[in-house]
Amino acid sequence: MRWVSWAGALTVVGAALWLWGFGGADWVTHTAITGQQRAQVAMAQGLRALRAGEPGALAALLGLCFAYGFFHAAGPGHGKIVIGGYGVARRVPVLRLSALALGASLAQAASAVALVYAALGLFGWGRRQLVGAAEDLFAPLSYGMIALVGLWLAWRGARRLMCMARTQRQPRHDHDHDQGPDGICENCGHRHGPTLEEAGRVHGLRDALAVIASVAARPCTGAIFILVLTWQMGIAMAGIAGAFAMALGTACVTVAVALAATLFRAGAMERWSGPAAIRVSAVLELAAGLAVFAVAVPIMLRLI
Repeated sequence: MRWVSWAGALTVVGAALWLWGFGGADWVTHTAITGQQRAQVAMAQGLRALRAGEPGALAALLGLCFAYGFFHAAGPGHGKIVIGGYGVARRVPVLRLSALALGASLAQAASAVALVYAALGLFGWGRRQLVGAAEDLFAPLSYGMIALVGLWLAWRGARRLMCMARTQRQPRHDHDHDQGPDGICENCGHRHGPTLEEAGRVHGLRDALAVIASVAARPCTGAIFILVLTWQMGIAMAGIAGAFAMALGTACVTVAVALAATLFRAGAMERWSGPAAIRVSAVLELAAGLAVFAVAVPIMLRLI
């Protein structure tokens, strides 16, 4: 399996060079924006067909929503930043990271539904006010939360490096505290800390909630568009279904990013073992956290 890890890491590096070194990012952004615009026009036509009761109109509308979500995620977006950065920073099984990417996309759709129906029902807002709130308030908030996730990852990586350095400087005591599988020291019989599995579960749940919240804090403007229109047309359930279809389209891209991040980390860690692997893992977490922070902060400041 070593060649798979190396091939995956090289593929990710090659894709990054093409995106940021040879103009690939501009082509992807242009294609994504064009695809979103066309899908949005088609969605408006699909809504009219659905309201007219045309056969197959709902299935066609959901397909268009899915396509919109895919193009939306392929363009500039924050979900890829936090999922990719977290996948590089932490050793997460690919299925778990993919589930996290899917959960974040679905949570973003749920936040759009909650925002739209709360605003329409309680404040009587229209589409312009809702989109303005999403872009002017929730977008900077979301990127600010992503920056905090980046700082959190960077701090954990730095703390692991400092702990390793401190441990190397400490003198040896009368016995080694070798922790057994149940977390109990094999020499003195005391429990000096959580097991690796317990620590992993705590960090995993806390990390998952932080990642999902940072993505879900900014509702998708496309979801707001279809939710408001379907509310006004009296077909609200179709709008809710469309919002979650968009989330599934978005998840296709973020899951691909999760896979790429996992392969890159596996390739980077392939040649290391023992204490060196722990040190390299900490460096990756520190570097990924700083990268997420460095990307999120300028975008947040530009949106404020």
